[in-house]
Amino acid sequence: MVQYELALDGIFHSLADATRRDMLSRVCKSELNISALAEDYNMSFSAVAKHLRVLEKAKLISKRRRGKEKVIVANPDSISEALKQLELYKQRINERYVALDNLLKEEAQHNRTRKL
Repeated sequence: MVQYELALDGIFHSLADATRRDMLSRVCKSELNISALAEDYNMSFSAVAKHLRVLEKAKLISKRRRGKEKVIVANPDSISEALKQLELYKQRINERYVALDNLLKEEAQHNRTRKL
């Protein structure tokens, strides 16, 4: 359980940064080498590499060889784990709304009954 929580911490920490979210979005669309990815950012190659290390540590991306170059690819399994957690939060919130709605309906029914 602790390992799972640490993995989620890494995923959400990685996604907390707009640049990393943009990088992940681009890599989800197509595999890119680091140079092609770095072209669109007004930062040093070293800074881009640092962002990529954070994404890689969270297992949101991985690097693999394509010929002589390294390409960045998205890892859908880690994204699925984050999505599962967000779906759990959504379900819990929806359950609370349903409970509140039921309580309000009961209260309204009770008030109508008291008026009679």
